[in-house]
Amino acid sequence: MMRNKLRFSTILAIFGCCVMLTSCFNKSSNKKSRTTGWKYNDPKNEYIYDFQNYSSQEPGPGLVAIEGGTFTMGATMDNVYYEWDNSPRQVTISSFFIDETEVSNIDYLEYIYWLSKIYGSNSTEVLTALPDTMVWFQSMAYNEPLVEVYFRHPAYRDYPVVGVSWLKANKFALWRSDRVNENLLIEAGVISYDPNQNRDNNFSTDAYLAGVYNATMANGIKQNNGNTRNARMEDGIILPKYRLPTEAEWEYAALGLIGNTTDERIVDRRAYPWYSDGLRSDYKDHMGQFAANFRRGKGDYMGIAGGLNDGADFPAPVKSFWPNDFGLYNMAGNVSEWVADAYRPLSFEDFSDQNPYRGNKFTKYVIDSTTGKYAIDSTGNLIKVPVTQNEISERKNFRDSYGINHNDGDYKSTIQNDWNNKTQGQDTYTNQMYEYGKTTLISDRSRVYKGGSWADGPYYLSPSVRRFLEEDQSSSTIGFRCAMNMIRPAAGR
Repeated sequence: MMRNKLRFSTILAIFGCCVMLTSCFNKSSNKKSRTTGWKYNDPKNEYIYDFQNYSSQEPGPGLVAIEGGTFTMGATMDNVYYEWDNSPRQVTISSFFIDETEVSNIDYLEYIYWLSKIYGSNSTEVLTALPDTMVWFQSMAYNEPLVEVYFRHPAYRDYPVVGVSWLKANKFALWRSDRVNENLLIEAGVISYDPNQNRDNNFSTDAYLAGVYNATMANGIKQNNGNTRNARMEDGIILPKYRLPTEAEWEYAALGLIGNTTDERIVDRRAYPWYSDGLRSDYKDHMGQFAANFRRGKGDYMGIAGGLNDGADFPAPVKSFWPNDFGLYNMAGNVSEWVADAYRPLSFEDFSDQNPYRGNKFTKYVIDSTTGKYAIDSTGNLIKVPVTQNEISERKNFRDSYGINHNDGDYKSTIQNDWNNKTQGQDTYTNQMYEYGKTTLISDRSRVYKGGSWADGPYYLSPSVRRFLEEDQSSSTIGFRCAMNMIRPAAGR
């Protein structure tokens, strides 16, 4: 008797849930506009927007969600070179996504394979995208085997890709965005895979949304009037673009302070991505083992045979050692990583205290005067040009489309009276202030990279330390990982 009562109660509960779900569905499908009172998704009123339910953004492949918040960005230890370019300051970082690991050789090989298929194996697109394997050469060291095998041999498949410049890393991120969104649309049944994509007709997220790329439609998006259409951003299928993280985002993610808070207070500032001022693990099962891949001292890159410290004389696999409290691997050591920012010393006072970033170039898409549609380049991507001064003359949120040298190298930041604001280019302004190649190596093309590498000493393992390199140069010690905007903000209370 008791068993029958329990069974009946279970059935009743399930029935109740079904009724609730049906009710919720009907409420969603019959939802009215609170602006006009017209019903959404009503086939009798075709001009009413198709209302789409949306719960939350799914992380793109390889990404980990990072809950945003406030933290003290900047130096956590004395600068041994007396470069006062990183004074501590309080900033807020919005929630975002970032790669769990550094981009690996197999990840980048997938990119090269796709370029070879679309543009040809000997095309300019492939040759300019390839990593510079000669970064392994050294005048007084025997590293020739790495030049030949590090990038392509399957033994190094899960090792971080190196020899990739900042410019190449950004192009990889855009390519990755397009492949992820193409796959999402195929899995959703909106489009079909097109094996005949070519140089000027291949899937680009921007071109697809603009109606320039003619994708092979599968089921499409079914409308309430029975017709089908291409997906739109409003449908919630397409993800934001992959990109390089900003310096502030990278530093915030590396510190992993989510595991270092009590009652909305950060208990102690961390010097490293782990909760210790030392370099060895204090976990019981790994007591005394090094927490990262770095150079322990002059001539000591991996330790002594039979008792290796980090076991890697060069980079280690991307999932080596232990993740930080955000679940991210190798945010200190292994390889340093490119971030999006242009480098400037002593520029923190000009930064926004919310999502600080230096490097904006505000652009717009070009309209083809013949077709009236967005123009595409020879690779099938939409063409962008800088926003003109006439278009922003009345704006208050920004006054120049070129923000890299804002208040530090532009016309407005000089106290000299011999700068010509009308005839000189943006780079010329910066060069007059910094005299690139004469008194400094800083230019508008200098980009920040963060984190220590396999060849660096302990000082560089601190996430706060910042260095720079020209955006078209590369190194055997620098790799990268990608980030993505989180669309939905943190829930309010």
